[in-house]
Amino acid sequence: MLTRLPAILALTLTLFVDALLAADGGTLRFCLRADPKTFDPLLVEDEPSGVIRYLTGGYLIRRNRLTQELEGELATRWQIAEQGRRIDFQLRPNLKFSDGTPFSCDDVAFTIKRMMDPSLHSTVADSFRTVPGQVDVACSGAGSVTIRFPAPVSALADQFDQVAIQSAHSPQKLAAVMGPFLLHEYKPGSYVSLEANPYYWKTDSKGHRMPYLHSIRLDIQQNRDLEVIRFRRGELDLVEHLDGEAYERLAAEMPRAVVDAGPSLDWEIIVFNQVAKAPLPAYKLHWFRSTAFRRAISEAINREDLCRIVFRGHAQPASGPVSASNHFWHNAALKPDPHSPAEALQRLEKDGFHRTGGNLVDREGNRVEFSLITNAGSKTHERMLSLIQQDLAQIGIHVNAVPLDYSSILERFSRSFNYEGALMSITNVDLDPNGQKDVWLSSADVHQWNPNQKSPETEWEARVDKLIVAQTETLDRGKRKVYFDEVQQIVVDQAPMIFLVNPNSLGAFSLNLKNVSPAALRPQLYWNADRLYFSGALVAAAQN
Repeated sequence: MLTRLPAILALTLTLFVDALLAADGGTLRFCLRADPKTFDPLLVEDEPSGVIRYLTGGYLIRRNRLTQELEGELATRWQIAEQGRRIDFQLRPNLKFSDGTPFSCDDVAFTIKRMMDPSLHSTVADSFRTVPGQVDVACSGAGSVTIRFPAPVSALADQFDQVAIQSAHSPQKLAAVMGPFLLHEYKPGSYVSLEANPYYWKTDSKGHRMPYLHSIRLDIQQNRDLEVIRFRRGELDLVEHLDGEAYERLAAEMPRAVVDAGPSLDWEIIVFNQVAKAPLPAYKLHWFRSTAFRRAISEAINREDLCRIVFRGHAQPASGPVSASNHFWHNAALKPDPHSPAEALQRLEKDGFHRTGGNLVDREGNRVEFSLITNAGSKTHERMLSLIQQDLAQIGIHVNAVPLDYSSILERFSRSFNYEGALMSITNVDLDPNGQKDVWLSSADVHQWNPNQKSPETEWEARVDKLIVAQTETLDRGKRKVYFDEVQQIVVDQAPMIFLVNPNSLGAFSLNLKNVSPAALRPQLYWNADRLYFSGALVAAAQN
């Protein structure tokens, strides 16, 4: 009996640990940078709302953030037909929404029709729109659905990674979800609380119901320094996005808790307001609409200094709208603008600007001075702005920094257009260029520098529109690459956005948090949230 005792104890302990894991994996705590703008998954435009959608949404197809491959979720399989106009899904049977309402083809049809309704203005739908026309959804029983678009949609299956399925019949509508978590409580300015979905369909290899975590608390915290302090105190379990300084500090204190997953797909950019109706002096609007002015600003900024000083080496100078880590879609012929104040001044002089008394003035004698808005509380942007101010001062331009809260920035970009320029971060979650479609189309809501154009206001924007539509309509990946390479070249030449750096994916997580698999794609640390759990309670139980 003595020789068998360790095996028996090990089996008992394993069963006990499994039971604890199945019963309660703990509460995961991390931060949102701002209040979510919406809880409607089809209207998500901001990052906080996207976090909620990711954790609560149920998807037909999801991209595995680690392998970057597509995987079936609510759909067990899919097939693309009619040269990319049609996709057929076979749905997973016997699933339910978080309120117990059965899931069927009706819910897929309801979601797609609502998403494609022009009156909703869903940016999620932009990736599916190639030409005007009706989208048809047909059900073959409860478990099969066919979606037919009026024209081919390139990378059609990939686009469903952002489409969270909604209920057609639940009285709760938006509150009924199929993801691992559901919204429990929202206190504006304070926190969002999520609870485990009791009807979540996934189980692990041992038959344990997932998610393992029983809840997630998302504290609304704009100040990144406080976020790091709270992580060090053990009040938070992960930090999804660290700046270079915080990363280095944490790496010195707790090297096993930090992770650098390599270059991200994200942008740090400057964008100038080109909206004709914006409340700006006419002469400033003329500057911002000048390609020569924008290109000169780009040439005057030292990207290497930004990477070295602000990001502590954990960033790369950006050469355009696609990170070099996106190996297929990146246009390798493009290079970051070299730092050259002399060339910047030459370009400006050809456009009618000149130096006088140390200041740059335009042809009418107006001193070149403008403000850059940015998100308050971001030490990264504060330091970037300080270096940018110094760089532009070398060519006689004075830059004012205007920190604003996130909601104020969104309001100025989408409604009042009361800003001159902005230093901002853009989050990318897609490898495929269709994920940027709503940025490049001149008619789109998030065409940052001049949104919602009834028709393209410049020849180059018209050309970009045609190229984006062309790459969307073809299934030939090689042709799509040619089209989007030209888009990247145009964007660099015209500089509607000045691409500064691509930060590395830096983060930190508690050593008690298990099953973390860091990825370069966002979300970096909680992409497999349904599998995360804490070991502390299990270790304590084992010791007792």
